[in-house]
Formats: sequence, structure tokens, C-alpha cells
Amino acid sequence: MRSILYIFLLPLFLFSSFTVKREEKQKTIQNPKIEAEIDRDSIIAYAKQYLGTPYLYAGSNPKKGFDCSGFVSYVYSNFGLTLPRSSSGYKNLGKALKPEDFKVGDILVFYGYKDRTIVGHLGIICEANGMHSKFIHASSGKAQQVTITALDTEHYTKRFYKCIDVLSK
Repeated sequence: MRSILYIFLLPLFLFSSFTVKREEKQKTIQNPKIEAEIDRDSIIAYAKQYLGTPYLYAGSNPKKGFDCSGFVSYVYSNFGLTLPRSSSGYKNLGKALKPEDFKVGDILVFYGYKDRTIVGHLGIICEANGMHSKFIHASSGKAQQVTITALDTEHYTKRFYKCIDVLSK
């Protein structure tokens, strides 16, 4: 009786020590290679697809909503660029540009609404014109969505910290 049991268990034991290789489909993420300069207009065209997406604190998913840093990091990740996920990560990032050097695709960094010692908001310049530029951002204000706003509104000029270029090397 034992020998019959061994006859059935031996093949089971032998075959269980081998693993069957399954052909797994590898997901390839298509991100353009970061070149000397990414097409800035493409960034804005991509960002504008999300106009009207609701504001969601800590959101970084277009199906659910964005906060400001979630929106910026999501847009740039589509172009192969990894940026900080929190607005505070932008305080010491990059060199501040002069207003005459602002370009489409540069990131505007703002102090917090109540606290001028912390970074509290971000946006991407979509129309460059120095301190009269317009920017696309996920607004937690009246808009409560991804929207385009003029930089020269009092609310934003008071809070303006710097503008940085994350695209040029």
C-alpha cells in the first residue's frame, strides 16, 4: 500500500519543484525621452485636458481630483519628469527666474495663504508675460478645480515666491 502511495506522490513531488515560466506581458510606459528641452506647448496642451477636474486635497488622479502639487507632478510625469509630490518640496528647488525670463511650462511657486514661511501653492505658466503671465493650476479657492488664472491678481502677486524652470538643463 505504501509503495502505491509513493508512486503517486513521487511525481507530484518532482513536478512541484519545477516552476513553469509564464510569459508575462510587460507593461511599457511610453514616456518621451527627456531631451535638452521638452516641447513646452505640449505640456500646456496636456495640462489643459484637465481643465475643470475637481480640486481634491492630496489628489493626484484625474478621475478623482487634484491638489496643486498633485496636478503639477501628474502633468510633468507624463513627460518623463519626476517632481516633488508636495508643494513644500519646491521651496529649494531650482533657481528663481526673473519675470522677463518666464516661459510657458515654468512652474510658479507661491507662499501659503496665511503663512509666508512655507510654500503653499503651485501652477504652470501657460501664457508667459512676466508678472502678467497666466497659469494653470488646481485651485482650492472659489474655482475648486483645475483652472487658468492671471498671475497679476492681488491674491497671487502677494503670495508669489518664485518661478522656476524644471525643463532646461
